[in-house]
Amino acid sequence: MKTIFIIIQARMTSTRLPAKIMLPLCSKTVLEVMIDRLEPFKDKIIIATTNDGTQKPIIEVCKKLDLKYYEGDTQNVLSRYYESAVKFGAQNDDIIVRCTSDCPIIDKEIVENTIDFFISSEADYTSSSRFPRGMDTEVFRFSLLKEAYENANSEFEKEHVTPYIYKTNKDRLKITTFKNQNDDSKYRLTLDEEDDYKAIKEVYKLFDNKTDFSYQELMQKLHENPYIYSINSHVEQKKQ
Repeated sequence: MKTIFIIIQARMTSTRLPAKIMLPLCSKTVLEVMIDRLEPFKDKIIIATTNDGTQKPIIEVCKKLDLKYYEGDTQNVLSRYYESAVKFGAQNDDIIVRCTSDCPIIDKEIVENTIDFFISSEADYTSSSRFPRGMDTEVFRFSLLKEAYENANSEFEKEHVTPYIYKTNKDRLKITTFKNQNDDSKYRLTLDEEDDYKAIKEVYKLFDNKTDFSYQELMQKLHENPYIYSINSHVEQKKQ
């Protein structure tokens, strides 16, 4: 039986909005809300944080929530992923799921469906598509993570973890995409700048700060409240 590892990268040193994952949200922190949203997968989660001395608040949350964690290189996120997986016993055919900690509206069903699609399509790498930014999920085998760790050379590949997998190896690997039925990609529900934070807080306000709602309920609220889209639609995502 293949083991699933959901590795979530988390740091305190984001440049545009420092310490963003410790911002208050729903009487908790952004990171805690994200873990709430992924509750069914809690025993599979590893928080891949840094070893630069700023990570103490993240470690405190991990201990509070009884989460597995690993402290690794701040800039080389690829090495952080690989070393996190190794620490907790990943084998070649095991499944690695990549998420980022600035996504406090991540959807557990999208994560589950992306994993299922990866398995059913017998893919080497699968990503979700046509969902709002902040629902991003990537799935791949540990053997590919190991290959990337051993062979990636550019700073870009090391910072963004998966480009070596889906760009360098696209001709020899089976790469699939789990696509949303509707194209909801115009919505931005990730946390990089202050206006992102405002938009995310507005979403949770519509749900009375409850964290357990479905993707269908979320999209209904966004369609009924178009002002949320306008709050942060101008924010540009870093290129990958």
